[in-house]
Amino acid sequence: MEKITLQDIIPSGKDLFLMASGLLIFAVGFSFFILPYQMTTGGVSGIGALIYYVTKFPPSYTYFLINVALLLFALKILGLKYTVKTLLATAMLSIFIDLGQRLVPIDPLTGEMYKLVGEQKFMATVLGGLIEGLGLGLVFQSGGSTGGSDIVASIINKHKPISLGRALLMVDIFIVGANWFVIRDMETLVMSYCMLFISINMIDYVVNGARQSVQFIIVSEKYEEIATLINHDLHRGCTVLEGHGWYSKQKRPVLLVMAKKFERKDIFNLIHRIDPKAFVSMSNVEGVFGEGFDPIKK
Repeated sequence: MEKITLQDIIPSGKDLFLMASGLLIFAVGFSFFILPYQMTTGGVSGIGALIYYVTKFPPSYTYFLINVALLLFALKILGLKYTVKTLLATAMLSIFIDLGQRLVPIDPLTGEMYKLVGEQKFMATVLGGLIEGLGLGLVFQSGGSTGGSDIVASIINKHKPISLGRALLMVDIFIVGANWFVIRDMETLVMSYCMLFISINMIDYVVNGARQSVQFIIVSEKYEEIATLINHDLHRGCTVLEGHGWYSKQKRPVLLVMAKKFERKDIFNLIHRIDPKAFVSMSNVEGVFGEGFDPIKK
């Protein structure tokens, strides 16, 4: 039996706040911009929406029941830690979706959920995709999972030579495509796919945007002064590498500096102030883990 501790199940205070905020934001996008316009998102929440359009059965109940069934099925494959942690997020999101749906007023003329931006379905698509993507991005940034298609994709990835991202996209495309058999409206189907695309890109922007860092390689005769000021003024570490100029045949110490993207201007200004003739190379890196950057997570 896999040993788990409370720390494995419940995230830290910061991660728990991020996860709860993300789930709440996702529920707002789902309740206010997807359900009233009969669009479909990916994952189990999308299945819940489809069932709601046909039967009016609350999507929050469908989402929770399907996720519990999937988690029980995947318990042996994905492990107890993943199962319990995902179940916590699933319960929270089910509550938030239920509350969000209750907050959307009912149009007295049609008896349907009130459309926040009127008949502007494209506007609802953009707003819904951005809000959902922001919410999911915060959840993933906290190390959490909303279950659903994540579980199915993880199972497929475990047994088939298909990447997790590709498996997830395949599942979501199939779920969104099922909207045609329920609503029978090409515009709604296309808008649902547009929303999925916007949401995926927003998730990528939130998750990777917060982690974007830069790497500097600096060659300068005044490397000691540059390194000292980067340490002292910018509170960033420097690594001195032993370089050798092939043309000059001379040893040239090289500084390697990792910094957050927003710090690049300060570093360029500092280098220019000390040695305007320095040779500097800067490149973007997707993630830096360790002291002063993101913690290394299990």
